Amino acid sequence: AGPAFQYLLVQKTGAQKNVGLIQLNRPQALNALCEGLMEELRRALEAMESDPEVGAIVLTGSQKAFAGRMGGLCSPQSFGGDWCPTVLPFAAGADIKEMQNKTFQECYSGGFLAGWDKVSIVRKPIIAAVNGYALGGGCELAMMCDIIYAGEKAQFGQPEILLGTIPGAGGTQRLTRAVGKSLAMEMVLTGDRISA
Repeated sequence: AGPAFQYLLVQKTGAQKNVGLIQLNRPQALNALCEGLMEELRRALEAMESDPEVGAIVLTGSQKAFAGRMGGLCSPQSFGGDWCPTVLPFAAGADIKEMQNKTFQECYSGGFLAGWDKVSIVRKPIIAAVNGYALGGGCELAMMCDIIYAGEKAQFGQPEILLGTIPGAGGTQRLTRAVGKSLAMEMVLTGDRISA
């Protein structure tokens, strides 16, 4: 079945156990998307995609990433059990500490961000359940999913400009398709966030 996951909680849920649930579980770093987490996510998605019992996949954050559980929009029965996706925060973005000392050449030749697009090429539908911050890489990860189910406390943003860079995992293209050119330009050029 493969090695255990360090940064993810993976299970099958729902009344018929046909929904794959992948929770980002790196609360000490607000689910920052480090290379290890993204590699585990690729493995988990490949396992779910090849499992004939799984009809859809839900990708969400860990409830421990922020203090306490956040209020949701659904009843647990909506997903066939005792789990409700909107009570969980998503991802605060890419792991800046992991990236900060890399040069452009190291990123380019080392395949930095290679494989981040795995979410967008899985053939089964993937639902991003977001109720917290989905910033930078977290926003890009959510936009790679087929559906975004956003809770009342969801915040989306591309704050890379505040670090002197731009979104690097397709955020500029996906954001434009999701919210239109004007709002996408405003978000990317100012670092402003939007709510659900």
